Amino acid sequence: MVYVLFAVITAALVIKIISLKTAARSIKRQFAEKLETDTNTVISIHSADRDMRELAGSINTQLKKLRAEHNRYVSGDAELKAAITNISHDLRTPLTAICGYLEVMKKEEKSEQMEKYLDIIGGRAELMKQLTEELFRYSVILSSDADAEIEELSVNQVLEDCIMGYYAALSEKGITPEIELCEEKVIRKVNKNALARTFNNLMNNALKYSGGDLFISLSAEGEIIFSNTAADLTKVQVERLFDRFYTVQAARNSTGLGLSIARTFIEQMNGSISAELADSRLIIRIKI
Repeated sequence: MVYVLFAVITAALVIKIISLKTAARSIKRQFAEKLETDTNTVISIHSADRDMRELAGSINTQLKKLRAEHNRYVSGDAELKAAITNISHDLRTPLTAICGYLEVMKKEEKSEQMEKYLDIIGGRAELMKQLTEELFRYSVILSSDADAEIEELSVNQVLEDCIMGYYAALSEKGITPEIELCEEKVIRKVNKNALARTFNNLMNNALKYSGGDLFISLSAEGEIIFSNTAADLTKVQVERLFDRFYTVQAARNSTGLGLSIARTFIEQMNGSISAELADSRLIIRIKI
């Protein structure tokens, strides 16, 4: 009799354990599916165990909160993109007109002091025009399809062309870049214009903040490194370099979009870009 009772209890426990494991697997599988897909459905289990049902209910509550936060983020991001587009578009026409009127005024007879003031106003207006154009281009980038102009090309060639294009600017700053490009051709399917813009933005960043040196390399595996001395940078600042509108020391002649645009381009091409600070050097790595 004792053996029979023991066998019954053991069987009941085994069935209970199997039931709990089945319910746990079902919750795990459904939870993973809900995270990977854009759906409003919730986890559903058919378990007699009250604790398992409560667990599923708690997870569903958190899923609903997570979806609500995600929807708010998507909505806010879309509104921000629309605002950037509208603001930059609305400013372009009047700024162009202002620059035109200033050019006309410069041709008229005027006092030396008035000419000085016009030069200052012209410089500020031109800077605002450039920043507005950068905002507009950024809004176009965000709404564009990166796959539309994908082609197979040599990363070496794009990088070499970019470096050559900055020869004069580097010389003017007294920077002689150290360049290490692999002999093998690194062929990738990418958007040529996007890749060139990325390299240009990294070169501009180096020109602004380099301590007088610049190291550029390309490995056969497709890793590109831009590195320069940046004694004044902190790790906190480096962590935010790719944030939209972030500028080091609140630079007034920058929108803070250069590296953010670079990240957008690289990620659209299924690559990765990162930055780190090591021994007072800023190191930006791109993998494509």
